[in-house]
Amino acid sequence: MKAYVVGGALRDELLGLPVQDHDYVVVGATPEDMIARGFTPVGKDFPVFLHPVTHEEYALARTERKTAPGYRGFIFHAAPDVTLEQDLVRRDLTINAMARAEDGSLIDPFGGRRDLENRVFRHVSPAFAEDPVRILRLARFAARFTDFQVAPETNALMQEMVRAGEVDALVPERVWQELARGLMEQKPSRMFEVLRNCGALARILPELDALWGVPQPEQHHPEIDTGVHVMMVVDYAAQQGYSLPVRFAALTHDLGKGTTPSSDWPHHYGHEGRSVALVNQVCARLKVPNDCRDLARMAAREHGNVGRAMELRPNTIVKLFERCDAFRKPERFVEMLRVSECDHRGRTGFAEKAFPQSGHLEQALQAARAVNAGDVAKRLADAPQRIPEAVHAARVAAVSQAISRSSSSPE
Repeated sequence: MKAYVVGGALRDELLGLPVQDHDYVVVGATPEDMIARGFTPVGKDFPVFLHPVTHEEYALARTERKTAPGYRGFIFHAAPDVTLEQDLVRRDLTINAMARAEDGSLIDPFGGRRDLENRVFRHVSPAFAEDPVRILRLARFAARFTDFQVAPETNALMQEMVRAGEVDALVPERVWQELARGLMEQKPSRMFEVLRNCGALARILPELDALWGVPQPEQHHPEIDTGVHVMMVVDYAAQQGYSLPVRFAALTHDLGKGTTPSSDWPHHYGHEGRSVALVNQVCARLKVPNDCRDLARMAAREHGNVGRAMELRPNTIVKLFERCDAFRKPERFVEMLRVSECDHRGRTGFAEKAFPQSGHLEQALQAARAVNAGDVAKRLADAPQRIPEAVHAARVAAVSQAISRSSSSPE
């Protein structure tokens, strides 16, 4: 029985990156051997065990055979006679198909170390095409390892997988899981670049794929192309370290521009409403969590209003707060402001330009929330039907005073 360090831990170690957990492959053992040594079985589909002391994962060397479309259509075989190389060849990329023996020697039958040095994502074998999740994983790796490029032959193989319908067999939960992880990486735009280049984005997120080639007014968007703009927006959100809901909302805030008739280009009047409908469509299909869905809806609907915040009257501002449920959920409203700021800065030449709208609306919200609705209700106890209108009026007055003070104070 021999154990080898494999996978991402070894890859990251060779890249000089911090390593949290190690995964091991065990050759020459049976499940009974592992249990006899004190390991705890945890694998459902194939034999995986937790070390009795470190609790790191040890998997028996295995082979796999494709039996049906999609990433679940496999039969696994684990036995003491399965070799290390047979286990490694079933892995996705050469940089993930290396192993380190107990004596420290590197086993690298497929040139993974060379591809690490050359910053290349390359599939190990034609078996890559049997699992469509590998396209998503490679795209996610591109968002993390931003200086790596996809080998031409690997991109060609992924294109063939798309044409064969493998991507269509992906279940929504797994698509969302990989997209969400990629959105939280260093440069999410690279994930979508990889997916576009192989044709997978048009199958997974056609609403997003439709944005490339759609022009916007050059005076507001020097980058012109809507798809390019959205990638700049989501990358800016990543640079700021914003949460997943903010990044997802940044990704989807302009979906409606992809449905603007070409006769109306480069203007996109009414795209906000179309964006909300498409956000709902995407979230229902991919089973997106509620916090991401709700913020994306709000940002799609309101980012234009936030951009015009300095021109809005106090009454209009309070209506914006009410529409966004900002009095009950102020933190979510502030996150929507962050999305709008990303939209503003995600344009060529705008990354460092001021966005006073956020501070303006946050100050106004603070003033409006300071209004004691209970006191207003007490004063109108004999006319309860007037309470909502009176509370609204008091909030408008508070916002008006706050804006007046702000505009009159010296800079």
